[in-house]
Amino acid sequence: MPDERVGGPVAPGDADRSTEGTGATGTTGASGTDPRTRPGRRALTLSVSLLTTAALAAAGLVLPVPYAVNSPGPTLDVLGEHDGEPLITIEGAPTYDATGELRLTTVSAVGGPGYPASVLDVVVGWVRPDVLVQPAEDVYAPDLGRDELEEQNQAQMTSSQEDATVAALTQLGYEVPAVLTITAAVEGSAAVGLVQEGDVLTAVDGVPLPDYGTLVEHLDQVTPGDTVTLTVTRDGAPVEVPVVTGEADGRALIGVYIDPAFDLPVDVTIRSEDIGGPSAGTMFALGIIDALTPEDEADGAVVAGTGTISVDGRVGPIGGIRQKLSGASRDGASWFLAPDANCAETVGHVPDDLRVVAVGTLEEAYDAVVAIGAGDAQDLPTCTADGPSDASAA
Repeated sequence: MPDERVGGPVAPGDADRSTEGTGATGTTGASGTDPRTRPGRRALTLSVSLLTTAALAAAGLVLPVPYAVNSPGPTLDVLGEHDGEPLITIEGAPTYDATGELRLTTVSAVGGPGYPASVLDVVVGWVRPDVLVQPAEDVYAPDLGRDELEEQNQAQMTSSQEDATVAALTQLGYEVPAVLTITAAVEGSAAVGLVQEGDVLTAVDGVPLPDYGTLVEHLDQVTPGDTVTLTVTRDGAPVEVPVVTGEADGRALIGVYIDPAFDLPVDVTIRSEDIGGPSAGTMFALGIIDALTPEDEADGAVVAGTGTISVDGRVGPIGGIRQKLSGASRDGASWFLAPDANCAETVGHVPDDLRVVAVGTLEEAYDAVVAIGAGDAQDLPTCTADGPSDASAA
């Protein structure tokens, strides 16, 4: 009886080997394997093709593409620790413990110089509602390098920390003396050709300027377009410089860039080496105030937030508000402090377990934290498509 397992003829010269070790009825192919289990040429070709296709597809997913992808980044409690060390350390004044959390929020970004986005990053970003995908050219200058980007981010963070410290100490009633050195005139302003790099601004309209806050307070009383007289020290001698003020957001500006050198009455150190940009300023300032006051402002509540801060306590707009809302919710926050200017961007993107409070100044942000901690937050302003709105009027 023929053996039905035979799959094909035996090659000449291999007949003896084909039955070697099989016994009376066992039959093997020329290579010593059962012919029925030997893959055909077509199957082998198909397998190789599939493996090649899979390998190419996998490689394609990690290939860099010209897109910038922003997703929710980590949040950090400014009242807690970072890498095993306090995020904020203060020397020269008593500090106090807190039971709540004040969490700064961040955006994780890929697609910038030195940090290319992959196809997988982009595909995931298109699917997730809390991820923003944009052409990289719309976000980064084409000639911007990785080192330059990191330097910019670190410089912004350093400036933000200093501004937060000055704003917080000023809010608490400390005097923060400063030397106001002019670095340049703003292009297109009336100050061009009148001030010089290195001029030290000492007075405006005869009002001495011992600190930055005095300058801001005086200009708040000036109508844009009016002329003010700057007194500067140039080459060791006083010089008076009349300047026609400009305008931005309804405020009078003198049209100069100032590099203030502050003499801080309290030594504040903020650890944030792996975070860049200026958007944590408001939360840093709140953390400093909380640490320097005996009140337990948040009183157990988890409050997240964002916003730049100026030395005079103005909260400014930031990028990535929607990603930061998602990150705050993920990390357990129940409240979120958002800059007034970002209010419209939050509408329709606030997680169900998060309540947004609109703030325009450090004082408003601090008052909001106190109200939240006290359980009296029902009347705090929230955000609408038209901007901040009182919750009681909504």
